[in-house]
Amino acid sequence: MVNQIATASAGPRARTSGVFYLLYFLIAILAQFFNGRGFTILGYAANLVAFGCYIVLTILFYYLFKPVNRQISIIAAFCSLVGCVLGAIGLFNSSVAQVSPLFLFGPYCILLGYLIFRSTFLPRMLGVLLVIAGLGWLVYLLPIASHLSSYIEVLGIVAEGLLMLWLLVKGVNVQRWKEQAGALQ
Repeated sequence: MVNQIATASAGPRARTSGVFYLLYFLIAILAQFFNGRGFTILGYAANLVAFGCYIVLTILFYYLFKPVNRQISIIAAFCSLVGCVLGAIGLFNSSVAQVSPLFLFGPYCILLGYLIFRSTFLPRMLGVLLVIAGLGWLVYLLPIASHLSSYIEVLGIVAEGLLMLWLLVKGVNVQRWKEQAGALQ
């Protein structure tokens, strides 16, 4: 599967990213629904599937943003992958996962936002929103965040939701992506 992701062109990769983003959102919401109704095992299973979708999304984003900055793209992907692993382990109340995944997803959103802002193939405003959301996820970890948690969650959902919708509806400017990828070589 990674081979298919690596060889896909920017247009289909962007749309596929949007699809996996949407799947992640829908399955994560389903997991919350199950957990809220006492169906804990179904909630855990849905959360694991959601993390799987986010891992695929992370790999897609690595290849999509590699032409912008290969090093930052790999660091962002590493943060997201480790965050997904910590989140999945945390589902089972493991003492290994005492670190909140937000310590990694915050920087991931910031780095992804930077890559979007620096790219020429997506609107810069999406990058700005993602950086703000990443900062929000980091603030969420502070004790003061209990008063701001609803606002921070909405900010993160709006920023990531807009990126998802943009990728689904518009994709990327393939010509500009190719120009940026060509400049990398």
